[in-house]
Amino acid sequence: MNLDAYQFFDLPSAPRDLAQVAGTYASTNVLDYGVLSGIPASASGGGARDMGVGDNPALKLLVQVSTTFVGGTSLQIAIQGAIDDLTGNPSTFNTWYTSPAIVTANLNAGSRLFDIDFPRPPDGIAIPRFVRLAYIILGTMTAGKVVAGVVLDRVDQPYSSTDNAILGGYPAGINIAN
Repeated sequence: MNLDAYQFFDLPSAPRDLAQVAGTYASTNVLDYGVLSGIPASASGGGARDMGVGDNPALKLLVQVSTTFVGGTSLQIAIQGAIDDLTGNPSTFNTWYTSPAIVTANLNAGSRLFDIDFPRPPDGIAIPRFVRLAYIILGTMTAGKVVAGVVLDRVDQPYSSTDNAILGGYPAGINIAN
């Protein structure tokens, strides 16, 4: 897996603590892609990043539980984008896509929560300069942390049984007729 500290919403060295009461909480970091009016603001000075939507391979979103969740009912993750407010700060964030609700029993250390390719903004939403994640908590979580970022690749292997924290591949004994 290729990791870039500048592409992390919540760093492995400082996971987002979601031991919180019910509500919506933003990721620790907001990614600034430096795009103003469709042109990278920092194109001449470097630093602009192309998300490569539609390129092969597509960038991927990785959200992984680093500390098992306790309490609460469920967690959802939303990816959000915002344009520049003309002062170099994010305007209002728009939600692009939201994960299904993941019940606390499935929020175990190592579980992957929102494995999607980095999405294109939905129709009618401007190309963002800023991108973040929002964590939507139902109930009161007394423990639980996540790491999240944009990566070039992930280990995408079928998981074992019903716990996606345990990679297992296909069960032994499956034969494919030639």
